[in-house]
Amino acid sequence: MGILSGLGSMGIDIKDGDLFKDEKSEVSVNAEELKKAEEKKKEDEEAENLLKKSCICPICGSSFKALVVKTNRARMIGQDVDLRPRYEKFDALKYSAIMCPNCGYSARGPVFNEVSSKQKTLIREKIASNFLEKNDDELKDTYDYDTAINHFQMAIGTAIVKNAKSSEKAYLCLQTAWIVRGKREILDKADPKYDILLKECNENEKELLQNALEGFLKARSSEDFPMCGMDQYTIDYIIAALSYECGRPDVGLRLLTELIQSRSVNSRIKERARDLKDKIMASKNG
Repeated sequence: MGILSGLGSMGIDIKDGDLFKDEKSEVSVNAEELKKAEEKKKEDEEAENLLKKSCICPICGSSFKALVVKTNRARMIGQDVDLRPRYEKFDALKYSAIMCPNCGYSARGPVFNEVSSKQKTLIREKIASNFLEKNDDELKDTYDYDTAINHFQMAIGTAIVKNAKSSEKAYLCLQTAWIVRGKREILDKADPKYDILLKECNENEKELLQNALEGFLKARSSEDFPMCGMDQYTIDYIIAALSYECGRPDVGLRLLTELIQSRSVNSRIKERARDLKDKIMASKNG
């Protein structure tokens, strides 16, 4: 007998299952609204640390605005084994590349305007002439990870077309891998597509890290230092870290030993080299 079974004889159609039905629905709605409110709050806080910078494209000459991080607004609180920086309130890496919405030219912010006449011609012929223009009015208050990944993918494409140095292409692959990792870390496990998105992120990150490793190895044997603003010791550590992440630890062991033994290496890199060597040896022995 249901607790409301007697109501039927009195002409009242209320079922036992209706007892907390509205409350459950209300709780579900409130939880969803709370989640959206939290996401909006985080987005607003991130936007407060950004500015819309006026840029002039060195390829097509058009003016546009791009989001960049305000000075001293990105507080780093740590680094991953491959030196990916982690920030306190938001991922500043998403704003590291600038893309012209009119011709598609893209590059890391610090070198956006560093392009030769020959490279300009190549970019105009192979990228700008085929690019589907994006309206500048679409610029939002923040970039999501997919937008940031798109900017870096265009930067990698630009680097290939303009015949950039191996080190530049390797660093772009590394930074793109960092951004893909950031996207992976915030995936919603309740999303029905979570497993698909997780697999996609893992595969993309792995491919990017492998390309970064190959690029830095090639650059180390053919280019002068500094590379992308980094000295030889930092590059050697990154190569060792990428070797570890890509399942090729033996490639980096020699470099780590040299870093640890060198008197010229700064204490920060030397300490990281010791930690990484310990990890590699533990994995080999385990």
